[in-house]
Amino acid sequence: MIPRYSRPEMTSIWEPANKFRIWFEIEAHACDAQAALGVIPAAAAKAVWEKGQKPYTDERIARIDEIEMETKHDMIAFLTELAEHVGEEARFVHQGMTSSDVLDTCLAVQMTQAADILIENLDELLDALKTRAMETKTMACIGRSHGIHAEPTTMGLKFARFYAEFQRGKARLIAARADIATCAISGAVGTFANVDPRVEEHVAEKLGLTPEPVSTQVIPRDRHAAFFAVLAVIASSMENIATEIRHLQRTEVREAQEYFAPGQKGSSAMPHKRNPILTENLTGMARIVRMAVIPALENVALWHERDISHSSVERMIAPDSTITLNFALKRLTSTVAKLVVYPDNMMEQLNNFGGIHDAQRVLLFLTQNDVSREDAYKIVQRNAMLVWKSFGIDPDNPDSTPELNAIEQGATEHDNRLFYFLSHDDELKKALSVEDLQSLLDEDSIDYHTKRVDVIFKRVFGEG
Repeated sequence: MIPRYSRPEMTSIWEPANKFRIWFEIEAHACDAQAALGVIPAAAAKAVWEKGQKPYTDERIARIDEIEMETKHDMIAFLTELAEHVGEEARFVHQGMTSSDVLDTCLAVQMTQAADILIENLDELLDALKTRAMETKTMACIGRSHGIHAEPTTMGLKFARFYAEFQRGKARLIAARADIATCAISGAVGTFANVDPRVEEHVAEKLGLTPEPVSTQVIPRDRHAAFFAVLAVIASSMENIATEIRHLQRTEVREAQEYFAPGQKGSSAMPHKRNPILTENLTGMARIVRMAVIPALENVALWHERDISHSSVERMIAPDSTITLNFALKRLTSTVAKLVVYPDNMMEQLNNFGGIHDAQRVLLFLTQNDVSREDAYKIVQRNAMLVWKSFGIDPDNPDSTPELNAIEQGATEHDNRLFYFLSHDDELKKALSVEDLQSLLDEDSIDYHTKRVDVIFKRVFGEG
């Protein structure tokens, strides 16, 4: 991954120095187990630790690369360089093992290290989402379905929804981490013919892994596919928030916007611009993380006990996916924490269209007062359409400006145009008095729509 979207705590996991250190530990722990079983001399295992456990400096890494240029085999190059430090006892290293034992076990360690960082990132994001949810719990805004005004909700419920979604993502990642944390030291084709299973058990314990039940010559790749799929779901949840913020920041909406720092510039050409660049960036990075899913799924089907068609794929998607998601989650957390919200604009948007957000409330009241649902729907819908018409919008003739009759013209003087039209509807007045209608659509309208927010918050956060 390019440095622009990389953070050192995650990139260091995938750097050669960490990889070779893990390779060494796998080999050295295996030597300890082999010595305990009497397969190799105890002195040899001790020599591996004492002479081989040195930092993998640039010089050591360059030497391994130099040897690989000749051998065309990364594991042999590593073992050859290790032997240059250990000396004669190095002949006991890698006893009964195959390259995949080291490579796959190392990958398991690296992926668990990456998962631990990502879980920590999710905890930070969850904290930010909870804080904003509590701050905006009762901050009313219009809810939208299909992008169209529906009924009131609160900004706090938006944050609570995302909090619950990322809680699920964290639970999935914890499960995926456990699934990927397996060790294979089973030798060629995984039969343990040349290495005692107790060696695998010892290495697994030392590295915080569990033995792979059946490893063939590689750890089964369904584990890896599930891991990358979980990263993709988390990335999609990230895009879910990003898309919401991008829509709310549109000029004609402006209910929320990304923090705009002093000195920040929005456009090279248009000085007035404040663009949602962070959430647009997050949308793009979600695509990169999801990109790994199909190759990871295709890695599941390998030939017989082993081939290496998965290897080149994982060398790219493992670092790129985890580095990208790490960077993106940190950016999302900062974006959420600093998000600017505009409650006055939210109320203005909510009240912009003459109270039509209460249409269902009237519909339900009519059905509870001896009006069939079909008739109630017709009554409320035709008056809702008149509300649109009074705003100069004729749904039936979108190319023309509607002409308003006297009653329709009178609606333009009223804040609650839905009430106005309903109160002039003779069919409605047969079922509902104007006084009852007024009571139904009085000033507690928002409270009616948000009266169960506490219930939802208790479900999500375990508190009111």
